[in-house]
Amino acid sequence: MKEQQSIPVSKVQRATKFITTGAKIGGNYLKHYSKKLVNPATTKDQLHEDNATDIYQSLSELKGSALKVAQMLSMDKNLLPTAYQQQFAMAQYSAPPLSFPLVVRTFETAFKKKPTELFDTFNASARNAASMGQVHQATLKGKKLAVKIQYPGVGDSIKSDLAMVKPIALRMFKLNPAEYDEYIEEVQTRMLEEADYTLELKRSMDLSNKCKSIPNLVFPQYYPAFSSAKVLTMDWIEGKPLGEFLKTETLSKDESNRLGQAMWDFYHFQIHQLKELHADPHPGNFIITNTKQLGIIDFGCVKVIPSDFYPVYFQLLEKDILENKDKMLKAFYDLRFIYQDDTEKEKKFFIEIFTELIELLGRPFRTSEFDFADKAYFQAIFKFGEQLANMKELRESKKARGAKHAIYINRTYFGLYSLLNELQATVNTASWVPY
Repeated sequence: MKEQQSIPVSKVQRATKFITTGAKIGGNYLKHYSKKLVNPATTKDQLHEDNATDIYQSLSELKGSALKVAQMLSMDKNLLPTAYQQQFAMAQYSAPPLSFPLVVRTFETAFKKKPTELFDTFNASARNAASMGQVHQATLKGKKLAVKIQYPGVGDSIKSDLAMVKPIALRMFKLNPAEYDEYIEEVQTRMLEEADYTLELKRSMDLSNKCKSIPNLVFPQYYPAFSSAKVLTMDWIEGKPLGEFLKTETLSKDESNRLGQAMWDFYHFQIHQLKELHADPHPGNFIITNTKQLGIIDFGCVKVIPSDFYPVYFQLLEKDILENKDKMLKAFYDLRFIYQDDTEKEKKFFIEIFTELIELLGRPFRTSEFDFADKAYFQAIFKFGEQLANMKELRESKKARGAKHAIYINRTYFGLYSLLNELQATVNTASWVPY
């Protein structure tokens, strides 16, 4: 893949890129409607393909939070047409890498040395490149290392980038403006944390140490002496990213179940014991090792669950919640699914919507074992997501439906379910779950 020689860093440069992208999208729409005048049966497939290509190309050059939003949207398979999913999924681990001179400059700023002066060997070509940074392989005293380098200007551009993404997101994905504002506020907080590698180093060492006793998990050792606010150094875990592995290799059912159980236990130990969690469950953050264990390599995005929010949210996953109407209704008010000043019609509508949502989200918890290879379950999730995306009442609501602290928990659950589906795993869903 061709290396990128520079990244637009200033607000003017980045705004110009967004404006140019908006103009391309406008041109794509004009082309689409011109074709439709000639042939009314013309579908939006080519429009989606053109827009997805243009948006991804632009965001991949900008890097940072703009590309991270694309990565997050690619995981929400029920929100985007297939063309966007396929393009945006590339942001998980195969964005265009940064050129080596820019990598050297980052090291000289952080350590006053070139990477070749710090390590015995340092591969000039990135092995993986994602939304916020890229990974190079190095060696030191016989150890193979992974060195993650943050793209220049990532932290400084987060707030302005997210503001510029808004009109594109609202138009392209028909999002509710009130919910978008709350969503982006929470996303911005997580991304600012994710841009701080000093914080990521601390969390990586802490969480990996606390989770190390969970069977079939592998964590790298981290090296503070070779890390900084923009550089993070850890052991290299041999294997392939989960998404790449499953494209070319197959697992036995026992291996799938073992890896799926390890992933389930990893998340629910964090949620229920630590009240914080690795909140970026995409296939690029998990390694299938050569010994068929699950390597976990990225603690950049961590959601700390407020102590007062934990019991309110997790009662939704208790087995009796659907039958206990009073308890469910109180939870809906507490979580701002419905409001006291909603009309009776609005209350009825949103109660029905969120009852179906928690039935789907909580279904794996209503049995001691769940088969995530169940096609009917995921078809129901995607169908429900399509219905939500097309509901005029949701798009036009003046209120954000749902508490901001739920955003990353919901995202983590549906991301976890998606990964378990890719693994075709059957897991013990009572493991590490106190209800």
